[in-house]
Order: sequence, then C-alpha cells, then structure tokens
Amino acid sequence: MKRLGVLMALCFAILFFAPTPAVAVQQEIKPFVQGTYQQIVSARQGKPFILGFWSLSCGYCKVELAMLKKLARKYPKLDLVLVSTDTPEEEKMVSATLAKLSLNKAETWLFADGYADRLRFEIDKKWYGELPRTYFFNTNGEVKAISGKLEQGEVEQWIKEQYGLR
Repeated sequence: MKRLGVLMALCFAILFFAPTPAVAVQQEIKPFVQGTYQQIVSARQGKPFILGFWSLSCGYCKVELAMLKKLARKYPKLDLVLVSTDTPEEEKMVSATLAKLSLNKAETWLFADGYADRLRFEIDKKWYGELPRTYFFNTNGEVKAISGKLEQGEVEQWIKEQYGLR
C-alpha cells in the first residue's frame, strides 16, 4: 500500500512539474468577399497601414511574410492587414502558416468568393492576380501598390515616415 502511495505521488509530481506544450493560437481568419476591401480601407481612414495579398503557393509571399513579421515586431504600431488569395478549403493551412510565422497580431482575411477576378477588380482594376501584391496606405489616403518582392529597407523607411519614427 505504501508503494502505491509513493507511486501516485511520483506520478503527480511528474504531471505537475512537466513542461506543458505550447498551445498554438488559432488565427481568426475572416471571409474576404465583395465590399470587404472598402470596409478595411474605411475603418482605417486617415491612418497608415499595409495591406498585403499572398498565397500558400507563392514562394516570394512566404519570404515577404517573414520580413513583415520582423517589421511588425520592431514597430508594434504597424497596422498590418493580410489577405490570403487561397480558397476557403485551405483555411487551416493558411492559419497554420500565419501561426508558424507568428503573424497572429495582423488582421487576416481569406478570399471567400468563388469568383476571385471580381474581388481583384474591386480592389484594383490594374491588378491581374500577381503575388505578392502589397498596398501602402498613407495618412492622406494615398495608395502605393507594388507587385512582387518588397525590399525591407524601403518598407522600413515607409513605416518610419508614416509613423513619425526616426
């Protein structure tokens, strides 16, 4: 009987002092449909922010997301909105990718309209789907669109200018 008590105490100690595994925070991903773009822009009127479009199948997108992660950590005031152009069926993979890159703080969306061309046209009539596609909104509401890989130094300079940092 004494052995059973010692064994139970040992098991309790192991369970109590064992490190608990980190629980991955589930990324809230909202459905991006017609009207969402205007909703995002209107909610940030007069405030600078970056709106980035990406996809799981885009190699440069993952490099850009990693860079944005570094910049978001360095500049906590950075308002970052990320939109995956993948399908709703890929939401778990999108969420896992964002969690792996620790981009949980960014507002995230996922194309939820079966007709992606309509969404792209609503966002930018000159955008034909090339990725990554990034939009820089300044405090005056002016927008600069860039397709392809971003240069970290240029993005960082924009952040400093928009947020009054030196």
